[in-house]
Amino acid sequence: MSKRSSATAANGAASKEGSRVDPPTTDKQKLLLSTDAGHFSLVRALHLADLITEMNGLCGILSLFSSMRYCLGDPTQHGNLWAALSLLPFGLFFDFLDGKVARWRKKSSMMGQELDSLADLISFGVAPASVAFAIGIRTPLDHLLLAFFVLCGLTRLARFNVTASSIPTDASGKARYFEGTPIPTTLALDALMGYWLSNGWIHDALPGGVWFEGGLFEVHPVVLLFVVHGCLMTSRTIHIPKP
Repeated sequence: MSKRSSATAANGAASKEGSRVDPPTTDKQKLLLSTDAGHFSLVRALHLADLITEMNGLCGILSLFSSMRYCLGDPTQHGNLWAALSLLPFGLFFDFLDGKVARWRKKSSMMGQELDSLADLISFGVAPASVAFAIGIRTPLDHLLLAFFVLCGLTRLARFNVTASSIPTDASGKARYFEGTPIPTTLALDALMGYWLSNGWIHDALPGGVWFEGGLFEVHPVVLLFVVHGCLMTSRTIHIPKP
């Protein structure tokens, strides 16, 4: 997750305390979004940081499509799987960059905050779950547990947007810590799946094999890594200091 949400929340807090917030930027964007302000008003309302956030979402979408292309093709050809995994670190790059650009240009908004969360959900929630499906985590129970992981990411991002203004901040207005593990930490699972792929440990060769094969509760035990990670993301007791 980038620091744009923190910047927006900090601006909101400053407004309540009587500090000056940059009204022209906010008012212009609200005007373009809420009125019939001519052609391409939505595009004109986007800040540079918002466009960078869109690139984060694009990386996640392309990763998702690459996983789907792999599922439709020859399972022995892993090019699309590697593409699906390789795109996700680029999503993290854009996730960091949008926050830096927003602070540099001193332009943040509620729309930017929401865009950031939605892009993160695609790149660090849906896309990794799609890669997991592609490499063979595909039983009905696997599907439910992967869905649980994605929903945890969704819930974590929504909670952050709601509570960002109540998290203690430093002198610059940046939140001091993440509540629960940030959703981009799912890149650790992506790296692990890349390691399995490099060793040929996919499909029938997945580590741990399959439990209760042929039964109602048939499941690949490695999917529990996604379940645990989902629980860590939604934890309220884990506080991770922000860099």
